[in-house]
Amino acid sequence: MNNRNDTTHTDRQRSFVAWLGEMREFLRGRFNLEDDKAQRDEVVANISKGVEFRGVNLWVLIFATMIASLGLNVNSAAVIIGAMLISPIMGPIMGVGLSLGINDFELLKRSLRNLALMFIVAIVTSTVYFLISPLSSNSSELLARTTPTTYDVLIALFGGLAGIVAQTRQDRTSTVIPGVAIATALIPPLCTAGFGLASGQFRFFFGAFYLFFINSVFIALATYVMVRFLGYEKKVFIDKARERKVKRLMMVITLVTFIPSVVIGFHMVRVSLFEAAADKYVAQVFNFPQTRVIECNKHYARKGSRIELLLVGEALGDEVIESARAQLDGYGLDRTELVVRQANTEDRVDVVSLQQSYQELLAEKNRRIEEMSSQLKRYRVTEDVGVNDVSREIGALMENVRAVSLTKGITFDVEGVPQDTALICVVTRRDSLRPLDETTLRNWLRLRTKVADVKIFVEP
Repeated sequence: MNNRNDTTHTDRQRSFVAWLGEMREFLRGRFNLEDDKAQRDEVVANISKGVEFRGVNLWVLIFATMIASLGLNVNSAAVIIGAMLISPIMGPIMGVGLSLGINDFELLKRSLRNLALMFIVAIVTSTVYFLISPLSSNSSELLARTTPTTYDVLIALFGGLAGIVAQTRQDRTSTVIPGVAIATALIPPLCTAGFGLASGQFRFFFGAFYLFFINSVFIALATYVMVRFLGYEKKVFIDKARERKVKRLMMVITLVTFIPSVVIGFHMVRVSLFEAAADKYVAQVFNFPQTRVIECNKHYARKGSRIELLLVGEALGDEVIESARAQLDGYGLDRTELVVRQANTEDRVDVVSLQQSYQELLAEKNRRIEEMSSQLKRYRVTEDVGVNDVSREIGALMENVRAVSLTKGITFDVEGVPQDTALICVVTRRDSLRPLDETTLRNWLRLRTKVADVKIFVEP
């Protein structure tokens, strides 16, 4: 019996091991990057070609910078996306990562040199544009590119990984590269930095430059990681000390970039949580029938945040405000100061009177709308006459009528003052020799159209 159980247990173990082997082979086949893999020299040549900024690439960069600056200026996301798609800015950045991955320090120098040239050209172009542009407001698209976060690091990292994987394929016609260009957003931060220089708002310049720096470093890092993962052959470098020095420098740059972005990211999360808690607190605690919160300013700080409220209506007593302060802890606002400002007696707003004034204003508007609708109805011509039905009924009523034209209009005196509404009926007879009973037709039209003044004209 025991031997049989041991045999069954062994068979299950073998089946499980076999299943794990099949699953491993299945996953290996699914995630294998060897299929459609381009040759190393082909990939290196293609990326090296995109590193150079001269001729077409340089002009396209200038045009893309102008387009992105226009998009930021008019706050158009579609225009900004178009500029990202045509910008050749990814080339030098991926060149840096590739050169570090294969120990090609000549390519590294070329990439850094062209990256610096690209940065200068883009900054100068955007600065000149914003200096001469008549529009100088801080649009939401500009503001969105002045505060980098940890999420920008992750976007740049995964975007760079997707970009280098696409570059190492034989078929490079996919949408990966344009998608990476849109996601990582390299050209808009440079244009925002130019806006900061042109407008003298240096916080814009430094925030946007830091965002561009983050994207560039982590795209290059992603390229380096994928090149090493694919096992590209390194160039033989005699000076090993210099090789180690460059690698250490890259690690230092990566850490210096990543650590501040983590701090900024955590700060933004804290600010968002604080503002959400403050909004909930104000909505629930300061919900009084005769008092309204017309302004709420929230200021977050690590050592002590502050909520400032401006109230109108019936003044709240000190005991009510102290009770509200006591409820701060229940909303996670334990280290938050509450500042409540109320209007003076002379400035106090009677909410009931204010609502009554709004109702009177609304009633007056409704009266004017009805008056204008009545005047418009008087000027309508045939909409409410029902010409189709009336013409059929006249044809059934009078055999000698072949066609009818009805027009409802206004009669004016010589002073231009409207007097009355008139219905004009033009009748075409079937037989011009037979008479038409105009009196009967006029009386019938008065009853049918409810217009007292009916004028009939019979065509000869």
